[in-house]
Amino acid sequence: MAEMWISEYTIVMSQMRKVYRYKGVKTNILGLPIFDADDRKNQKRNPTKRKYLHSFTQIDIKSGPKDLLVIYDIPDNKKIERDWFRRQLKSFDFIMIQRSVWVGPSPLPIEFLSYVKSIGLNIEFKTFKLTQPYTG
Repeated sequence: MAEMWISEYTIVMSQMRKVYRYKGVKTNILGLPIFDADDRKNQKRNPTKRKYLHSFTQIDIKSGPKDLLVIYDIPDNKKIERDWFRRQLKSFDFIMIQRSVWVGPSPLPIEFLSYVKSIGLNIEFKTFKLTQPYTG
């Protein structure tokens, strides 16, 4: 009787050790994932490095008349830069007329324009000087 129990035990343990695959992950007979120390070392590491963009504040232009129109079309693959650009326009006291059309005081700071050029957004937006200040 003891021999029968031992043989059943060895069969069950051999099945437990058998490795199955589910969606590319090694699993045991119960479907639980099996992680080896070697698997963790061999996995390709993809550290997500956060990209921080410089913030600008310009206090002296906030009081001026809103006579600068900014129109931009920044694609979806540059979503971080597009959101940063919107936040900067808000900090410069710009008002959103449409989703990508803003009006605010002029001129934009030179440091801001050079930074926008360095991150590659200078071709995605245009500025226009209004003849009369925006009152809307």
